[in-house]
Amino acid sequence: MVNQITGDRDAALSAEDLAALRENLHGQRLFRREQLQQLTAAAAPRTQALLDRQATSQTEVRVQLAASARMVLADVEAALTRMDRGHYGACELCRGPIDRARLMIVPQARYCARCQHVRQTGPLT
Repeated sequence: MVNQITGDRDAALSAEDLAALRENLHGQRLFRREQLQQLTAAAAPRTQALLDRQATSQTEVRVQLAASARMVLADVEAALTRMDRGHYGACELCRGPIDRARLMIVPQARYCARCQHVRQTGPLT
């Protein structure tokens, strides 16, 4: 399949690709929600545990894991919204297509590889 915009054979998404990506995103959403539920339940305060250094360290790890899970969940939810609105697979910066291979690896990707690189490192020279 050739992408009409770029002529790139690897950029276009078939209906089967979209169905598989949607299923993947739904699975990720379920996993992250369960993860957040477990992390929140594990963080219930215990008087002695709060005084214990190891418990404090574990609490810090849980807080970081929960923050990361919330970020990924937000990205997954945003990708599903883009799918529902028909905008999935378009870079949010340059509006060009995100390569199929990239979406298959990171289905919640918001940016094409070039724009992602620019966001992380600054403009290409």
